[in-house]
Amino acid sequence: MSIEDKGRHAADDAIGKGKEAAGKATDNEKLENEGKADQVGAKVGKAGDAIKDAFHKATDH
Repeated sequence: MSIEDKGRHAADDAIGKGKEAAGKATDNEKLENEGKADQVGAKVGKAGDAIKDAFHKATDH
C-alpha cells in the first residue's frame, strides 16, 4: 500500500462530499447519490488500507 492510495481515497471522499453538497443545493438527486457513492467507495478503500497496515505491522513487513 502506498501513500498515493491513501491520498486518492481522501481525494475521492472530498470529491464525493462536494458532489453530495452540490446535488443537495441544486436539488439534483442523481448528483447527490453519486457523491454518496463516491464517499462509500473511499471508505471501503480506507478500510482496506487499514487492514493492509495492520497486516504489515503484525508481520513486520
